[in-house]
Amino acid sequence: MDIVTIPTHMIDEDTDQPRYQFDEESLQELMKSIEELGLLSPIKVRTTKDGRYKIIYGNRRYKACKTLGKPTIPCIVSNVTDELEIYLEQIAENLTREGFSPIEEAEAFNKLLTDPKFSSSTKYLSSKLGKPEAYIKNKCDLLKFSNAVKKLVVSGTEIKKDKLTEEQLMPIKELPIEHRNPLALLIAKDELSVSDVKRIAKLFKDKDISDSTKNKLLYKTGRELIETWSVFEQNRAERAKAVEPKAPASIKIEKSEKPAKNEEIQTISERVSPLENALQKLSSVLPVYNPFSLEILHAITVMGPNDKDSFILEINQLVDHLEKHLAEWKNVRELAASNESFLLKENL
Repeated sequence: MDIVTIPTHMIDEDTDQPRYQFDEESLQELMKSIEELGLLSPIKVRTTKDGRYKIIYGNRRYKACKTLGKPTIPCIVSNVTDELEIYLEQIAENLTREGFSPIEEAEAFNKLLTDPKFSSSTKYLSSKLGKPEAYIKNKCDLLKFSNAVKKLVVSGTEIKKDKLTEEQLMPIKELPIEHRNPLALLIAKDELSVSDVKRIAKLFKDKDISDSTKNKLLYKTGRELIETWSVFEQNRAERAKAVEPKAPASIKIEKSEKPAKNEEIQTISERVSPLENALQKLSSVLPVYNPFSLEILHAITVMGPNDKDSFILEINQLVDHLEKHLAEWKNVRELAASNESFLLKENL
């Protein structure tokens, strides 16, 4: 691998290369290092038709040398002309460097997958770059977010105020865009942990909560959303425990007819239809209707904002379940009354 010295003015940057964000502070540090020690690693270039050279990788080192006024730069000259191979080499090189942001990486993968010039597949990229297909797909999923969100995405896993990590965004990536972007900005502002983001995502994915209620939840802070999730889950667990069906009592009834051998006693649960069993279970847990007093209704007006929101969530879920039960049992009643497609108990 020969290293040649090329005049700086004969070298051009590749404006289509994957990396385009350069931290000014790290660039200043590189310039200081070059001044003291010289350029330790050559940049890689290719020749162009007009006799000039275009950078394959090493844009940051080129910028530093040019800013310092270096007349020449040590280079490795590549003979590769295939655009796909060049772009893959640029990505592979940047993956080993600090400062290659997750969004730059995502955009590079997406370009290879969607640009007709490349028309690559996820499987092909995985084999060429040594990255799992899931890794490539997760990176591309970052592009689902708005530009305002993407500007906050940084490398690493450390949670910082007004910054976002990939792990923070993954739990909400499949949410509707009207919820996904506002939540991402909220997560950055309130420095929410990944576990808290997963709880909030679970709340917004719950099909029992209406979209209008979810829209109102977006006005809460991150901590308030976690509190709402906690109360909602606790109340749902208690409600599920309360409506857990009890086994019907087994009442023994003697047959009036002459009993067969070993069949003198038969239980009711063996003689009723599945619909009757379902009716008995539902009736056993439904309280007798009793209108709420004015004192109870007045309690709603003194609820705090957080308690009221959680209370409304529970009511919406309860009403939805009751309406489903009501519609189904009305249908059963009509079928029974018309004697159509309804099986009566046998041999009673």
